[in-house]
Amino acid sequence: MNVYRTETGLRHQFRDVLNFYYPRCIDTDVGGYVAQLDERDGHVYDTRTRHLVATARGVANFGLGVLADGPDWCRFAAEHGLSFLSNAHWDAENEGYDWLLDGRETADATRHCYGHAFVLLAGARAHQAGVRGGLGTLERAYGVMDERFFEPEHGLYADEANADWSEHSSYRGQNANMHACEALIAAHEATDREEYLDRAFTVAETFTREVTRATDGLLWEHYTEEWEPDLEYNRESPRHQFRPWGYQPGHHVEWAKLLLLLHEHRPREWLLERARELFESAVERGWDEEHDGFYYTVTDDGEPVVADKYGWVHAEAIGASALLSAHDEAYIEWYDRLWSYAREHLINPKYGNWYERLARDHDRDDPNRGVAVEPGYHPLTNVWLAMEALPESRSWDP
Repeated sequence: MNVYRTETGLRHQFRDVLNFYYPRCIDTDVGGYVAQLDERDGHVYDTRTRHLVATARGVANFGLGVLADGPDWCRFAAEHGLSFLSNAHWDAENEGYDWLLDGRETADATRHCYGHAFVLLAGARAHQAGVRGGLGTLERAYGVMDERFFEPEHGLYADEANADWSEHSSYRGQNANMHACEALIAAHEATDREEYLDRAFTVAETFTREVTRATDGLLWEHYTEEWEPDLEYNRESPRHQFRPWGYQPGHHVEWAKLLLLLHEHRPREWLLERARELFESAVERGWDEEHDGFYYTVTDDGEPVVADKYGWVHAEAIGASALLSAHDEAYIEWYDRLWSYAREHLINPKYGNWYERLARDHDRDDPNRGVAVEPGYHPLTNVWLAMEALPESRSWDP
């Protein structure tokens, strides 16, 4: 049996990822988390940069650690990060969360819906875990998103504004709305408030059923103010960190996962059907038959644009296949296959953390440094979902 069908195997992986970041990520001088850990051996290569997404994801990670009965230090770590998120990142004068800090000083105050969505997720997981201050963060982030980003006429969120909210970008993006949906589901789970689930359904149905009609059901990333696909946006920047050109198989499986989570709260047949379609689209167009693994970006007919293999993509596919297997046992084969792939190529054999990116043939051509925003969030989230989704994980202990 695949060890990752068992609670023991999944818990080992969950703890391995947490242990890679803690205690090295805790900064008691500047505050918050140091997310810039070299993925090969964990040494810190940047002690100053604080990215909103990394801080919020760290809080969410350690909140999950509490919920999963992880190490005792998860609660302290979540409280530590939440305090920094609520104070250093928060701009009280303009009422928004700063995107990038140098220490505790603002380096970039651009308001990104994507970042605020992760603050909402952090508050939800913290509150769900009983961390003081979580509910206040959840409510404040939701309020900012509702007032500053949500466009009722479209049923979706705008993407970006300047520091004092006087100007909004004309760009509209898939990614901010996907993570807003994820955070709204978590907010509902933490509070039982139907308002959050209602909004999550609005975003999910609008984007995955209505907007995608223009691209034959596939999820394009970039849009105009009127939510028409902008098929030329960043065509010359296919490796842009947040807005690459092309269809992303990883976002297709991630949306599949979110639709299945919505189905758990309010069963609807269209959610199951659309989740299957999106997962199958990712496999059909994005799976590398020669080397295995999902391409990062592809054209609509499956030609790779960026053929690299990213860890987060495969973690999301694991979560989606685990949830799909509850409705169709055939998907357990994909679950097993994805874990086999991850174990062989993506998981650091010494520490258990996941590599961010590999070349198409799985060569590691650089240490993947930069302004880190991926402190283990994708593996931890999807391992946690697998523990909840797979009956085997609760019934057999090797």
